[in-house]
Amino acid sequence: IELARDEGSSVRLAAFETLVNLLEMFDADDRSQTILPLVKSFCEKSFKADESILVSLSFHLGKLCNGLYGIFTPEQHLRFLEFYKKLCTLGLEQENGHNDNQIQLQTLEQEKKYISVRKNCAYNLPAMIIFVDPKNFNLELYSTFFCLCHDPEVPVRHTMALGFYEVAKLLNTDVYVIHKELVALLQDESLEVLDAVIGHLPEILELLSTGGEGGGLESKVLNFPELIPALTRAEQRAATSLKWRTHEKLLQKYACLPHVISSDQIYYRFLHRMLTIIMTNNVLPVQKAAARTLCIYLRYNRKQEQRHEVIQKLIEQLGQGKSYWNRLRFLDTCEFIIELFSKSFFCEYFFLPVLELTHDPVANVRMKLCYLLPKVKSTLKVPTDKHLLQQLELCVRKLLCEEKDKDVLSIVKKMVLELDRMESSMDAFQKRYYENDLLDQQKEREEHLLLEMEQLEKEKQQNEGRSTSMGDKIYEKKRRDSKTSSTLTKSIPMSVSGNPSASSTGKEVKKSKLVRSQSFSSQALHSKYGSIDKCSSKSSSSGYSSVPGVGKSSLFSFTDDTFRTRSSNSSGTAFSSTSTLPSSSRSSSNSVDQKNNGSKESHSRKVSLKNRKSNS
Repeated sequence: IELARDEGSSVRLAAFETLVNLLEMFDADDRSQTILPLVKSFCEKSFKADESILVSLSFHLGKLCNGLYGIFTPEQHLRFLEFYKKLCTLGLEQENGHNDNQIQLQTLEQEKKYISVRKNCAYNLPAMIIFVDPKNFNLELYSTFFCLCHDPEVPVRHTMALGFYEVAKLLNTDVYVIHKELVALLQDESLEVLDAVIGHLPEILELLSTGGEGGGLESKVLNFPELIPALTRAEQRAATSLKWRTHEKLLQKYACLPHVISSDQIYYRFLHRMLTIIMTNNVLPVQKAAARTLCIYLRYNRKQEQRHEVIQKLIEQLGQGKSYWNRLRFLDTCEFIIELFSKSFFCEYFFLPVLELTHDPVANVRMKLCYLLPKVKSTLKVPTDKHLLQQLELCVRKLLCEEKDKDVLSIVKKMVLELDRMESSMDAFQKRYYENDLLDQQKEREEHLLLEMEQLEKEKQQNEGRSTSMGDKIYEKKRRDSKTSSTLTKSIPMSVSGNPSASSTGKEVKKSKLVRSQSFSSQALHSKYGSIDKCSSKSSSSGYSSVPGVGKSSLFSFTDDTFRTRSSNSSGTAFSSTSTLPSSSRSSSNSVDQKNNGSKESHSRKVSLKNRKSNS
């Protein structure tokens, strides 16, 4: 403590760092009465008199704040937090246009010192998040976090990229708050920053996808549409750079994507890119990393059609490619497939294409195939794959008999001995392979499960399509029924009660019916009253002549609107009720009888007149 007040700055600095490292050994009284005042004096002097301790103070500030956390008053807590925020922006005010006169006076050494201070602040950010409580991050420290991620200096952003995973772990369920800064670091101009952030990229993406506490898969990454383009651009930037190790590391880390984004997004945005890298890149470790990541994408692909397409491209463009380099990469890919997939999968799709390379014209391809033969044979199950075993033995015999290259022939002879040993060991010690068989069975079950899930998804989509089509048909039928019913309801009022004169005409028809019935009765009972019968016959005949017109107009009103309008405009009788239709036949028969009666009466009158004339 006395040395912390020494005249020499280097002595004071060494004493300060020693106090920080021994902080856990002091009790609460010593911390509050001795250490805390000393730290406060250091903080005050760092800006006013002694800037030499700024770098050391910024480096140890997180440890100090958490070590003295229990004895801070709320005011002291806020003061130290503000001091940390001030250090995070140290030297940036001048760059933003403030204190223009100081820019000229500021030396290169000061700039380096300020960069070191901000870098140390970036290093201490996780400790300061604990100091303020992660629940208060958005309110207290997010703006500082944003400034450090967008700092103009690469070392500061590089430190933020290194500690990004620690921040994500501390935020837990609130990790979605910092997804924009992840995108910014992935798109950073410096490859050093990109290399730092992809170091823990699988863990960061897993936290983002699950919300920090094992939430639903793909629950949050899909809500960040800018994340996938950022990942693709990061890979392209790494591919165009000369730092192939960063590119290799990035491709290895991208193998985590099937766990955080959908199979279709991987297929359309990443899978074909991996195949292109295998065929076009000139760096062998990068090609192998792309091949392994491609196999993992294929392993978790959920659509059989897409899987078959990728397998076909691997066989045609790599296994049967014109370049021997591509055929060598095909054998590397087959090695990864043996590792990641079940034995039955390899035997079904890749066993025979691999054996075809025994006839390859390039000796290096045949040599690499010979080294792979033991692994190829390990995928066979003797009872079921006996025909494939015969094909393998036939190819080995051909190599022994027809191989002209000395190096390849020597390797073939070594591999034959190893294949024989494999055969005897498998027969004698099957228990040694029990764990491998269990692992293979698990892989096979997972592959069958993917097929079953795909089938279930297809059936679900078909059922949804049927239900939607049935719903559309029912809706269309209801729509047609509603249209026809609306047209009927519109036509009926027009033909029945659409006009106020319709009621009056209906009353007139009723009156005419009553007159007709009276005339019929009078004709039957009093046939001698010819004048009355004549009048009634005239009125009834005029009434009857309108009835057929009514029937016709009413029929036309149901069939065609044009007839309805014409009939309604021609006469008022067209608006008569439809109930008069059944009585039209009756009225016509009555009119015929009336005519017959009328003709008989007229004949009797003529006979009576002739008799009177003769008598006179």
